[in-house]
Amino acid sequence: MTRQSSICGLLAAVTVLLAGCSNTPSNVAETSRRIVLAEQGYFFVGGRYTKSTGGQISTGQMYVQYQIPENRTQPYPVVMWHGGGQTGTNFMATPDGRKGWGDYFLQRGYAVYIVDQPARARSGFFTEAYGKTRRPNAEAMSSRFTAPELANQYPQARLHTQWPGKGVPGDATFDQFFASQVEDVEDVGVIEQLNRDAGVALLDKIGPAILLTHSQSGPFGWALADARPKLVKGILAIEPNGPPFYENTVIGAPSWYKDGPLGRAWGITRVPLAFSPAATDPKDLRMTQQATAMGPELVRCWLQGNPARQLPSLQGIPILIVVSEASYHAPYDHCTSEFLKQAGVRHEFVRLPALNIHGNGHMMMLEKNNLEIASYLTGWAQTNIR
Repeated sequence: MTRQSSICGLLAAVTVLLAGCSNTPSNVAETSRRIVLAEQGYFFVGGRYTKSTGGQISTGQMYVQYQIPENRTQPYPVVMWHGGGQTGTNFMATPDGRKGWGDYFLQRGYAVYIVDQPARARSGFFTEAYGKTRRPNAEAMSSRFTAPELANQYPQARLHTQWPGKGVPGDATFDQFFASQVEDVEDVGVIEQLNRDAGVALLDKIGPAILLTHSQSGPFGWALADARPKLVKGILAIEPNGPPFYENTVIGAPSWYKDGPLGRAWGITRVPLAFSPAATDPKDLRMTQQATAMGPELVRCWLQGNPARQLPSLQGIPILIVVSEASYHAPYDHCTSEFLKQAGVRHEFVRLPALNIHGNGHMMMLEKNNLEIASYLTGWAQTNIR
């Protein structure tokens, strides 16, 4: 053995020893992939037997994978819920091979549960039971998620800089991302009901938890908090599906956007919520549109008429809504915040530029500065969720 190889071997041994002496998650380097687990596995929740032309099948079940760190310092696990056309892989790593939010939260002492929505990916799909699907296409994924600055369909798109690559077909990172996209149920109302029911089953199984929702799964957080308020200890809503009531459609300059069809009849969800006074029909909310927008490059929000009904089950739950600088959600996610305010739900609404975090699009958990955002999320949770 040469003197140089002996020194290298000694340095490597010291590095391993120092890593083993780390007693707290905060000592783990941002680039480290070292995670010591006490337990990991998977299970299914929810679902029922359904008759089909080919015999009995199982429908409505949700696949859940979990990891529990050996050095668990946080009392509540985090349930990570992906958005439309996506799967749980969104939180496992990035398309260019960097650490994902799941590992980041694990290294900071959280147990992490990552789901595949019912009727999606490892949860299984039966066309006979779930109906028609909608399919992602490369052009739409590029213009909405990875290279909105090229499509320029809304005013904030020009600010997008954080995707790790060109964001178009043929770029290696985009190709990896697009390979992860899957068909999902065309009827979003069915998706919401399936996830609400499976989510209730999940919380009933694992107990109190923090919900981290993204995009399409945003309303699942509101519905679960409404159904199981004692089991939802906090919600980290990453650009939750919105805005209230009507879908928003981006159309490019000079008008930029317009109201689409009625999407969330109950304001922030498609499934009924327990309002006070009780609302037996969505019309009871007496939706009305703001006379003027709350700022430049923002939409006019559709909100409840006055006096607004309250959402008592959501009140008292720590809630954070995070919106990036360059996402197609930037023009309208403040409307979800305004709806919650009307309903008496205290929460924090944060635009990433206010934290000096710039250039992000809708898929911020996959972008170049994803761990900077994860750091903010874990810090907020540790400060506000007890």
